[in-house]
Amino acid sequence: MNKDQIKFTQMIGLLIGYANLLGYGLTFSDAYATTGHIKNSFHGKRLAVDFNLFIDGVYQETTEAHEPLGLYWELIGGTWGGRFNDGNHYSYLE
Repeated sequence: MNKDQIKFTQMIGLLIGYANLLGYGLTFSDAYATTGHIKNSFHGKRLAVDFNLFIDGVYQETTEAHEPLGLYWELIGGTWGGRFNDGNHYSYLE
């Protein structure tokens, strides 16, 4: 699993860089977490992260606001939670 976690971390770096290019701000919400998520969550496998998204300094709560990042995330091989009503969720191999 270690190689998958390394790949995931590299992909997160790309996602953060893309968000910066768009002028978006990101802060971490849940990264490694063993509680507060579904059983066998990828957060517990260190293969998922939830981001808080800010556009023009305003916190964005909708899945739609995350869509440009989600589409990019899918393009580079990730699974975007916007496909299952969890727009701020970005995972790998889920």
